[in-house]
Amino acid sequence: MRWHHKERGPIPPAEFIPVAEEMGLIVQLGEWALRNACMEATHWPDDVRVSVNLSPVQFSKGNLVSTVVSALASAGLPASRLELEITESVLLEKSERNIAILNQLREFGVRISMDDFGTGYSSIGYLRSFLFDKIKIDQSFVRDLLIDKGSLAIVRAIASLGVSFGMTTTAEGVETEEQMRCLNLEGCIEVQGYFYSKPIPASEVTGVLARLQPARP
Repeated sequence: MRWHHKERGPIPPAEFIPVAEEMGLIVQLGEWALRNACMEATHWPDDVRVSVNLSPVQFSKGNLVSTVVSALASAGLPASRLELEITESVLLEKSERNIAILNQLREFGVRISMDDFGTGYSSIGYLRSFLFDKIKIDQSFVRDLLIDKGSLAIVRAIASLGVSFGMTTTAEGVETEEQMRCLNLEGCIEVQGYFYSKPIPASEVTGVLARLQPARP
């Protein structure tokens, strides 16, 4: 998501999302993103999922479960094709309530993934309180994968955790074929990053999917 400002040009989410959260606008913005993402995904191949980030504010304000159900119904998208990404901050406050919300979403058929895994204080402990469908390895570890033994060890450990818990592991920030091959050897099931595509308008996604089709199982 980008904010195309008339004077400042494209503003990245790292700059405007925190402001939207502070002002309380993230609930409306998040719902808009969710509805549009579900609608766009209906134009993709049936075996391709769409993943949408959630803000912790969306758990504390508004009715997240009904919003998700409504977005799927309006688009006619099966719940199994939607994946919602959260960070551990969702579980830091009011964790019992938020875990209950996650369980409701899971029961409806939506997949749940933890973003930026390994960067927080309690990521591993959360795997005992909620069984995620996916854990995403933060790009800070992937960036130094080939030159730093510590980063490689962390990636290997997270991939092993994924196997042990029966979860998919996705490596973020993959930019080179060497990184992709190394991650594959370490057991990462999925990767994302500039190696496949830079951020693009939604209208161009079908073209990228068509280009990658031969590489997909």
